[in-house]
Amino acid sequence: MKRAVLLFGMLLMAAPAHADLTHKISSSVQLTVDASASQATRLGSTYSVSGSNVSATLGGLTAPASATDAATMNAGTYTQTTAGSAFSFSETFNGGDAIPTGTTVSSGVVGTLPAFGSVTTTAGGVAGSLAGTIDSAGTMALTAGGAGTSATGQFVSEITIK
Repeated sequence: MKRAVLLFGMLLMAAPAHADLTHKISSSVQLTVDASASQATRLGSTYSVSGSNVSATLGGLTAPASATDAATMNAGTYTQTTAGSAFSFSETFNGGDAIPTGTTVSSGVVGTLPAFGSVTTTAGGVAGSLAGTIDSAGTMALTAGGAGTSATGQFVSEITIK
């Protein structure tokens, strides 16, 4: 009986191992050239007045005739309250941005960029010699381009044993 158990145990040890083996390989290259862009902010009109020993028929802003116009200044009338006494007076007007004639606005998008009071512009990228390759062995070659470009390469090898 001992021989039978020993023989059976040796057969189990000699059985081949079994496992699921999965090997996945993936690679990618991403080349990017930045676009040029401008962000314009239309500035509004502002008006302020202050003073002492001055009486006023206040001025202010006159509403624009349309959504493409800027508000205008309506000057007030001012007189010294006590003649011969010290006085101070300050009136300030900053004219806002009007949308130039001929500029088209459709669904809130300005067709051509006007010169508003606040404009930020970034230059577009230059592809130059921008390039990227990955071969089947995972050897990667990325070549830098000009300003405003990027190259990203990735090679992934995954082995799963279950």
